[in-house]
Amino acid sequence: MPCQLILALDLPNRAVAAPVLRQVSGRVAWVKIGLQMFTAHGPDYVREVADQGFKVFLDLKLHDIPHTVARAVESLSVLPIGMLTLHASGGREMVAAAKKAAPSSLTLLGVTVLTSFDAAGLAETGVPGSPEEQVRRLARLAVEAGAGGLVCSPLEAAMLRALVPARIQLVIPGIRPAGTEHNDDQKRVLTPAGAAKAGADFIVVGRPILQSPDPAATAAAVLADLASA
Repeated sequence: MPCQLILALDLPNRAVAAPVLRQVSGRVAWVKIGLQMFTAHGPDYVREVADQGFKVFLDLKLHDIPHTVARAVESLSVLPIGMLTLHASGGREMVAAAKKAAPSSLTLLGVTVLTSFDAAGLAETGVPGSPEEQVRRLARLAVEAGAGGLVCSPLEAAMLRALVPARIQLVIPGIRPAGTEHNDDQKRVLTPAGAAKAGADFIVVGRPILQSPDPAATAAAVLADLASA
């Protein structure tokens, strides 16, 4: 299946998001709802977005003791979501407990190393080595524990595509279309086509579309870039 676009709906509230969703409807199939929107509006907003015809990727990056994460997955599974994130650094037992609690229709994505981290940032948290080494370590753990996909930066996508089974979905944030400035907290980035060529199954794009004067046109350009790969 060709690489798909997920719009990261990282906005302050549903009023700001509503016109963006109207504009990209029919072009973008998937929407990511993260902590900001989920804490602002809760589960009802997930249902609202799904009712508009979008597939929902719920990006909450769960990380707690195994029992707590498993119960959270059970609670979230009643929502119309197709993908849900949890931190692979929570450990093998936590990921396995989440997998046991999840329905077969829900893909659990193991978050490896956040794209805001570089080697210096990892070292400050006590993790030696490069981001790539830590991504490899956590990816193996997550897949062996039952995760159906992984979240990593585009710079590690090719390495993971060669490391994990083909059935494992690679979801790649840190995407910046060619010519787009990325003077923000994303440090390890790539273009949409570059990520697709590296083996991404999904790319996650937020600010370049959300901050565009014409979100629909920018989304179409991202999709065209993906198609060129």
